[in-house]
Amino acid sequence: MFYRLLFVLLVALNIGVAAWLLFGHAPAPSWPPATDPGVPELKLLSERAGDQPAAAKPQGPLPPANEAAADDHCQSLGPFPTQVDMRAAMQALTPHVPRIQFREEEAHQSRGFWVYLPALSSRDAALATARSLSARNVRDYYVVTAGDQQNTISLGLFHDRGNAERRKAEIAALGFNAQMNERVETLPVYWVDYVLPAKGGFDWRTWLPGRNDLQSGNVDCF
Repeated sequence: MFYRLLFVLLVALNIGVAAWLLFGHAPAPSWPPATDPGVPELKLLSERAGDQPAAAKPQGPLPPANEAAADDHCQSLGPFPTQVDMRAAMQALTPHVPRIQFREEEAHQSRGFWVYLPALSSRDAALATARSLSARNVRDYYVVTAGDQQNTISLGLFHDRGNAERRKAEIAALGFNAQMNERVETLPVYWVDYVLPAKGGFDWRTWLPGRNDLQSGNVDCF
């Protein structure tokens, strides 16, 4: 009797476990929607069936950076003796031209004409020649006693070439080997180059009145 009751309990227990395994799973939890109501759901390109990334359109060559450069016309203005003059001119012209720049050059400026007797072999020879000049009523001479021109006899420095040539001829007529040289100094000067406005009619004198000492001319554009 006991074994029969135990057998019935075991069978009932097995039936219960089988029913729990079959029907006892809790429903899967429901997740909240991925997007807010009314907002379409985002999808990756790989998730979209049949969708392929659009091919990029080929890009043509970029246009030149300055197509109008071939039509530009440029002028140069100068020379300006100092950077102060040059910068003042650039400041006055810059608002009225498309582009502007400056450049530096070397200029040779005459410092007058020197009439002289070439250096003698010694100081005594130079002094003897000076006494000979004085004996012939020549005034305004000077014996150079030092430097590169030592023992040279200076007969004058003239701003006008004609006066220098007359002095040379006068001394040569007395039998002396008079010479004449132009004294030249190398100085920096400055030019302002600018692109003329396309509308035409530009005149730099409008912005730099009174500068009649300046020269202008056409130059290659930059």
